[in-house]
Amino acid sequence: MINILFLGLVSFFTDISTEMVYPLIPLYLTGRFGATPALVGVVEGVAESTASLLKVFSGYLTDRFQKKKLIAFSGYAGSLFYKLALLLSRSWWGILIARVIDRTGKGIRTAPRDVLVSESAGGSLGKAFGLHKALDMCGAALGVLITWFLLRGGQDDFNYRFLFMISVIPAVLGLCMFLFVKQEPSPAPDKHREPFWQGARQLDKQLLLYLAVVFLFTLGNSSDAFLVLRARDAGFGKVSVILLYFLCNLTAAALSMPLGRLSDKIGRKKLLVPGYLAFAACYFGFAFARGKALMMAIFVLYGAYTAMITGVERAFVAEIAPPALKGTLLGLQATVAGVALLPASVIAGALYKTRGPRAPFVFGAALSLAAAVILMFMMKGSGNSPRPSATPLASEGGL
Repeated sequence: MINILFLGLVSFFTDISTEMVYPLIPLYLTGRFGATPALVGVVEGVAESTASLLKVFSGYLTDRFQKKKLIAFSGYAGSLFYKLALLLSRSWWGILIARVIDRTGKGIRTAPRDVLVSESAGGSLGKAFGLHKALDMCGAALGVLITWFLLRGGQDDFNYRFLFMISVIPAVLGLCMFLFVKQEPSPAPDKHREPFWQGARQLDKQLLLYLAVVFLFTLGNSSDAFLVLRARDAGFGKVSVILLYFLCNLTAAALSMPLGRLSDKIGRKKLLVPGYLAFAACYFGFAFARGKALMMAIFVLYGAYTAMITGVERAFVAEIAPPALKGTLLGLQATVAGVALLPASVIAGALYKTRGPRAPFVFGAALSLAAAVILMFMMKGSGNSPRPSATPLASEGGL
């Protein structure tokens, strides 16, 4: 678990840096550049979706060349360049470019990092991914808290830019943590292996169904920037809304490891289904909640949903993937979700503008309910002990 601890510290410091900035982006776009909610959706959707296309290729390159640590390091370096790009931005186009840089880095690092975590997990994938996610979310919570502390005295442009500069420090510390990360010895890379996409039809049908569920769910899971805007609509100030985001991340940090360990015992499906249902409840809450106390409770539930889904779904994919394709399939799962993020954010922005602030949340809740029903009744099994695959690309395990 020592290796997972240092990988978690990489994410811890990187997320301090990222979350010092992220909840401010929708406020910065709307307040500084006069962007509409629809434009915020376009910026977030383009950044997330474009960069996510890299995840499956990053995973494929990880499997092929076995340079997991190097590829992950290059992806985390994107977080540093993101902050520098924000400092140079003078329009919403500059913010878009900066966000693409950030998400490109995430697209590059996700698969090799998750492979490193899974290879260091022993027999407790849920616990390993839960520990990593807990440190990740602790960093996110601390980053949000730092932002609140620094911004509580005002909302001028100087404060934004000052935060962008300060956020560079933890990004550098995160990269330094790679000095302590070890990569397990890997077999010599097979440069003549068949490209993954040539055998895609051989993938296990249950895995393909799960990827379809991920796409459907993500189509209604628009950018968290809309949560910030919704909280502001509910009466929270531009600074106090940051505390709600902190509360969400703190809840996720506290629950990620216990829920990951629970998934090792009861199976992934028994947590993923309640996770989708919790998301639906959150989005219905965002649509209809009145009063600050209820809005705070919804952000806490949203943190619980995050803990129930993120680490558990990675553990599931890592578990059923053939060892030679673990990076590819982890990247594929992230890419499928990423491809849905652009239409998700664009649809949310359009609904927000044309049908009011409730519409995108009702839409997202409905799709989450549909995903939960499919997962509950169409996916076979609930365990975390898949049967070995018959072909290099197939796996017959269930959730």
